[in-house]
Amino acid sequence: MERRDSKDRSLDAARTNDDNSWLTTQQGVRVEHTDDSLKAGVRGPTLLEDFHAREKITHFDHERIPERVVHARGAGAYGYFKAYDTRLRDYTAAEFLTEPKLTTPVFVRFSTVAGSRGSADTVRDVRGFATKFYTKQGNYDLVANNMPVFFIQDGVKFPDFVHAVKPEPASEIPQAQSAHDTFWDFVWLHPESLHMVMWLMSDRALPRSYRMMQGFGVHTFRLVDFEGNGTFVKFHWRPILGSHSLEWAECQRIAGADPDYNRRDLWDAIEAGQFPEFELGVQLISELREHDFDFDLLDPTKIVPEEQVPVQPVGRMVLNRNPQNFFAETEQVAFHTANVVPGIDFTNDPLLQARNFSYLDTQLIRLGGPNFSQLPINRPVVEVHTNQRDGYGQHTIHTHPTSYTKNSLGNGCPMSMTQQEPPLDVYRHYTQRVEGEVIRRRSESFNDHYSQARLFWNSMKEVEQQHIRDAFCFELSKVSSKYVRQRVTEQIAHVDPGLAMGVARKVGVPEPEDFGAALHNDASSALSQVYPVAGFDDAPPSIESRRIAALVCDGVDDTGIRKLASALSAEGALLDLIGPAEGAIRGESGHSVDVSVGLSSTASVLYDAVIVPGGDIAALIETNGSAKHFLLEAFKHHKAVAAFGAGVEVLRRNGLTDAETSPVLVADEEGVIVTSHSGQELPDEFIRSFIDAVALHRIWNRETSHITA
Repeated sequence: MERRDSKDRSLDAARTNDDNSWLTTQQGVRVEHTDDSLKAGVRGPTLLEDFHAREKITHFDHERIPERVVHARGAGAYGYFKAYDTRLRDYTAAEFLTEPKLTTPVFVRFSTVAGSRGSADTVRDVRGFATKFYTKQGNYDLVANNMPVFFIQDGVKFPDFVHAVKPEPASEIPQAQSAHDTFWDFVWLHPESLHMVMWLMSDRALPRSYRMMQGFGVHTFRLVDFEGNGTFVKFHWRPILGSHSLEWAECQRIAGADPDYNRRDLWDAIEAGQFPEFELGVQLISELREHDFDFDLLDPTKIVPEEQVPVQPVGRMVLNRNPQNFFAETEQVAFHTANVVPGIDFTNDPLLQARNFSYLDTQLIRLGGPNFSQLPINRPVVEVHTNQRDGYGQHTIHTHPTSYTKNSLGNGCPMSMTQQEPPLDVYRHYTQRVEGEVIRRRSESFNDHYSQARLFWNSMKEVEQQHIRDAFCFELSKVSSKYVRQRVTEQIAHVDPGLAMGVARKVGVPEPEDFGAALHNDASSALSQVYPVAGFDDAPPSIESRRIAALVCDGVDDTGIRKLASALSAEGALLDLIGPAEGAIRGESGHSVDVSVGLSSTASVLYDAVIVPGGDIAALIETNGSAKHFLLEAFKHHKAVAAFGAGVEVLRRNGLTDAETSPVLVADEEGVIVTSHSGQELPDEFIRSFIDAVALHRIWNRETSHITA
């Protein structure tokens, strides 16, 4: 993959390079220096005529814009999208989806939802996954989340939901959490939210990385072909690295150790050339099948199970360039569900219809008026010709004599299409007959709030169900109102009585009634994240860009470390050497070894696996409490652990393996890989077994008895 040149985008014309330049005012006037204001005497009063100081301070006073009400904390990246083939040509006039020779520039913004700009990355929350396609037919925004459903069915409820999940008004507490009274009061009174709440309580709310996170368009949209025929569509993003999550205990530790964990991970991966890749898939549903399901396709709290409509892969996105200015790009980018191109249209989903109004309205206040689309990050790559004039932030110097249609003084320009058959690249709304009584009521087909919440629960592996159970207990334990806690458990009982009773016992409320009569046993294999995962090959995803820690000290088997590091590097993983302090140590071979990070400056939760090498490693782990905690915490969080040579005895003494130091190789189902060999004698089988264990992401069998191979 090649890093795309920054000149690929028209916005680059607005970039500035301050290297080798002189300081000036905004009017281009050279400034003598900017360390002292203009005064009457060196100790005298500051003079109002100091236009440079006034300009500098005034701009500073006004340089903050309102943060987003939701999705305030984000991270962005540039890249490109390419369709695999022409298979969608029979369904849509959207050229970027149907022409494999096209390379479409994109900008993606990942985000949390509830927290402010200063909140941590690893909170329990929904994640945004918004993609702006700069297509030759105009800008298209796929404003997605990492969960395929939403909390509400109608957009008129969106202010209520956001008010409920935001910090409570008296204390402005808690920040970036749903673990408080008002959110859960909303949940029990709106059972339509239960499906989304099941996702929120699952590991999906704790992504390991933005690069390892799925994305979903949430709504049912419509593809429209050249003849005006429509097909319902659901959009899916699938990360090539696999879909992986953190554990809740890790998230809380990471929020302190590195609150920028996810945005740093994205930035570092792109800078290292390990470009995140995502596959775009679609579920296509004929309009003739609109009413064939036991749910309403227009209901945004429902998924279309992949067993009923498979996801077809149609293209790939690669993110290969970091922004150069966070504010100008990531903060000012404006997404809008109604930014569509020919071949993509809406449905009557009442939440989608409200979003089509709300996003534009929001940008007007955030970005200072109606010309925000002229900002470099929002500007299309195609030419723009409108009769819209003036307003705040107008960048264009209009010279055309007319600003109205129809006109003769400007030769009728800009022209609109009045012909019976407009060109194929003109946007044409899907033609459909609409009739009905004007009524403020929800369709009866939206009334099933429990079936798909139970589908999600049934689809989880045992360990995932335990995590959901623990999440409900944690969240509801923060709710001060016992009445709300009880009502929530009564709602959960409609999803699974056993889950509800277990939660009720933990949060101190009466066990709810058994609602089992209405339950079903349906499941979807695509919903679990535990390997093997539906949609992946038999082999687990690679370990590319994974961070692995090796505990080292003076006398470590540096020869073995180098051999293992070389093998891990060849797989795209990064090995950090964690020692008592930063600097150089002396290895067993007599050579100097550079310590990457000192134990006091890092934590095991920032790594995906840990290695205990041979040599005099026992001296570190048995005498340094931080080193011992690092090892045991990684094991506790179900991460792969490897040891070789004398390191095997260290694991045995700490109860992490039953192996003695004699076996050539023991690779158990608990993800503990050991060998008595060391140095250049490290077996290839040992290295391969460790790599495969890391690729699994977590070793959920860790609570079972050892099985030696």
